[in-house]
Amino acid sequence: MQENLAKTRDQALGVLSEFKQFAMKGNVLDLAVGVIIGGAFGKIVGSLVEDVVMPLVGTMLGGLNFSTLAVKVGDATIKYGKFIQTLVDFIIIAWAIFVAVKIINRLKRAEEAAPAAPPEPPRTEVLLEEIRDILKR
Repeated sequence: MQENLAKTRDQALGVLSEFKQFAMKGNVLDLAVGVIIGGAFGKIVGSLVEDVVMPLVGTMLGGLNFSTLAVKVGDATIKYGKFIQTLVDFIIIAWAIFVAVKIINRLKRAEEAAPAAPPEPPRTEVLLEEIRDILKR
């Protein structure tokens, strides 16, 4: 009985250790940070569109309020004004991501194009050069 408990405990600790290694990998942490920042960015863009862009567009279209645009079909209400706002949100977020990826790709290309430092010569070659220099003197 006690042997089974010890085996189960060791298995649980092994799984926890494996999970810790997985969770502490750089990619997982980067992804988590990206998701959190992306969520916050989405809220900012949503507010920008709802509170700034759409009222301006509505004013230019003769005082149209997009948030109240809807069609009643039977008992259902289709809020197409909110859908239009969501499309504008998506376009702004997609554009921002496109620009960010474009900048990152440009930086990567510049880094790849930079000349790499010449590799260090093998130790034997360095020793032979030293011997040659000594013999010259």
